[in-house]
Amino acid sequence: MIARDRGAQFRFGSLQSMAAGRLLQEVALPNSATDSFVVLEGDRVSTRSTAALRVVRRLPFPWWLAYALIVVPRPIRDRLYDWVARNRYRWFGRRDVCMVPTPELRSRFIGD
Repeated sequence: MIARDRGAQFRFGSLQSMAAGRLLQEVALPNSATDSFVVLEGDRVSTRSTAALRVVRRLPFPWWLAYALIVVPRPIRDRLYDWVARNRYRWFGRRDVCMVPTPELRSRFIGD
């Protein structure tokens, strides 16, 4: 997502970090959300498939076209989201090393 966020609209953080813990507590999101994908937009909180769709909506063409899936009922979308999450390493592989962010990218990460 970082590579596709040309406008640097998004900030990132580990859901298990203290900084994210404070943010999640402010919006009263349960600790069980830390195994998911969470998007905070002002006072609006989205998780799982809704969070992913709210992100792609703000990415450049053709990615924002995927936002049309928002019309699919959430239980169905979340089931599909969970299936993709379970299989992503099998389909797309796993990297041996993590990306080391440049100083510019590092400024987009929330930290403790």
